[in-house]
Amino acid sequence: MAIRPLDDRVVLQILEAEETSAGGIVLPDSAKEKPQQGKVTAVGAGARTKDGNRVKPDVKKGDIVLFGKYSGSDVSVDGVDYKIVRESEILAKLGS
Repeated sequence: MAIRPLDDRVVLQILEAEETSAGGIVLPDSAKEKPQQGKVTAVGAGARTKDGNRVKPDVKKGDIVLFGKYSGSDVSVDGVDYKIVRESEILAKLGS
């Protein structure tokens, strides 16, 4: 089943958090930070302006992005976990 987000929403596949610290110490599950990176798997058509025109999204499928720790909604489709966020909740794109 494919997820097709509406308006300015973006579907992210969460990238796993680091298993070890910078010093090489293996972190237990309770000490890990919530992951804040994701790969864009689907993008909505864009938000509408007051006059009804669409605003083209700044992200596209395949982009790696950073999002806020408590942003969006977690969903599971066909056993795969996704996060659906508004484009405004995306903080930055990684890479080019």
